Amino acid sequence: MQGTVDGFTYGLVTPVVAYLMASLGGALGLRCTTRSMLVASWRPGWLALGAAAIGSGIWTMHFVAMMGFTVKGAPIHYDRPMTFASLGVAIVMVGVGIFIVGYKGAKGTALFTGGTITGLGIASMHYLGMAGMRLNGKFEYNTVTVAISVVIAMCAATAALWAAGQVRGFMWSVGASLVMGLAVSGMHYTGMAALSVHLHHMGAPVTGESPAALLWPMLVGPLAFLVLAGAVVMFDPMLVMGKPDWTPVEHKPGVPAHPEVHHTTRRPPLRPVRPQGRRTPRTPQKR
Repeated sequence: MQGTVDGFTYGLVTPVVAYLMASLGGALGLRCTTRSMLVASWRPGWLALGAAAIGSGIWTMHFVAMMGFTVKGAPIHYDRPMTFASLGVAIVMVGVGIFIVGYKGAKGTALFTGGTITGLGIASMHYLGMAGMRLNGKFEYNTVTVAISVVIAMCAATAALWAAGQVRGFMWSVGASLVMGLAVSGMHYTGMAALSVHLHHMGAPVTGESPAALLWPMLVGPLAFLVLAGAVVMFDPMLVMGKPDWTPVEHKPGVPAHPEVHHTTRRPPLRPVRPQGRRTPRTPQKR
């Protein structure tokens, strides 16, 4: 029997909140990626923080959106290990793509490879999270629509990583993160449009945990991490302004300081040297 699917049980609440979560994670992740490109100091740490922020953002976006997903007459439960695995896959695959761009630059082959892997990580998180759902029925997907959703994810990731490499200031990254959030949300709902549910008339009791018992507590961790990552970003002035970390040589550790030389702003005028000998008579002034 064909199941009646509703992806907007709570109206626009879940899509809007999900979009904001994806944009927040994208903004923090892209700013951390930009920071790693400006200087080489502690680059792995900034890239890892960026990967965790983007992965947590898209994972939170997915399951906030799934809070509004229901199937009429079929209670939905979630498998805890599979749900956690989707978060791990998102962070690891996004991290691989970000590290490629962070060390090779956001251009050419490195950008294409990093964007492809990051996009595949976003898509893998989505469909692995869907595989963790349990109900009295089975899911079927339209292959063409699934392929379109994967292409959207790869294009969105590539565009976002390219924007991170431009280093054009804070507002530039904010705009890129909003576009990334829109693309990730579009990928999610495109993938949901490919879904159809066939319910079983009779079946074993559904195993797993209810959304209220599993998802809401699990969302607390990624949300707390996003807040912490936001605090790190806000307390890094160079990360906010997007300016290169340039420090005078005299102020760097390990370099001896040189005494400061004070120069006067005005130098006394040089008087012309007159040849010794016969002086030229002065011309009398006219009265």
